[in-house]
Amino acid sequence: MKHNGKSMRPFIGSKDFDTSRRFYKDLGFEENVLGHDFSVFHSGKLSFYLQAYYVKDWVDNTMVFMEVDDVERFYKELVALDLPSKYKNVRVKPVVHLDWGSECFVHDPSGVLWHFGEFK
Repeated sequence: MKHNGKSMRPFIGSKDFDTSRRFYKDLGFEENVLGHDFSVFHSGKLSFYLQAYYVKDWVDNTMVFMEVDDVERFYKELVALDLPSKYKNVRVKPVVHLDWGSECFVHDPSGVLWHFGEFK
């Protein structure tokens, strides 16, 4: 089967939609509002949907990997944002170096785990 895909956009749930919207804008994503409880966030050609929908088991098990060009630079900029002091439940974990590359981690206000990584 041949895929002629143009994009892939995961759906991300949020416990508090407005808080999550502010968080992702502070994280550097651009928002396009699609409805009162639904937005798409962009970083260059990459996008994801944020929705005002929360199921704890689903959100607690959601992970998103985003490849970045320089994870060390990204992490320094991430730490400078000081997101944990602005948003309850947000955690930032430092860069780890693995066989395949390196990554750092961010838990969003709802519990979604983001992996920001760079391949070798």
